[in-house]
Amino acid sequence: MAALYVFLMAMAPVVELRGAIPLGLGLGLSPAGALFWALAGNLLVVPALLTLLPWAVAKMERWPRVRRLWEGLEARVRLKGEDKVQRYGALGLFLFVAVPLPGTGAWTGSVLAAVLGVKKRYALPAIAAGVVVAGVAVLLATTGAIRGLSFLVR
Repeated sequence: MAALYVFLMAMAPVVELRGAIPLGLGLGLSPAGALFWALAGNLLVVPALLTLLPWAVAKMERWPRVRRLWEGLEARVRLKGEDKVQRYGALGLFLFVAVPLPGTGAWTGSVLAAVLGVKKRYALPAIAAGVVVAGVAVLLATTGAIRGLSFLVR
């Protein structure tokens, strides 16, 4: 049951790996098990997002308010991230997703790829590799923090 919770939490847009891995460890999964289920859940959403986001945006742009919102989002993302992502292409997208900070996960990377028009065949492996690197970083940080706090339990 713990594996299912980790899998589902990793699919959530805000929490993703950063919350799923500590949850898995807290629920008693091994570090490898927590990482596996978190990666599986987080990676499952990437192809769906890369496929559905452009389609959904195209459908919703028919409504003027939604179009204005999307254009505002595009302008903001392009202002902040286009230089780096366009300059470095898939490598920039990988680096963006690989850094385990709030707002830099698979969901945001997929939205960024859609906004900037990065082709799916480049975006998918870049985001997937970034998710794996971020997952390992979160696992190392979490297990290190747990070991560091173990003196409180003695």
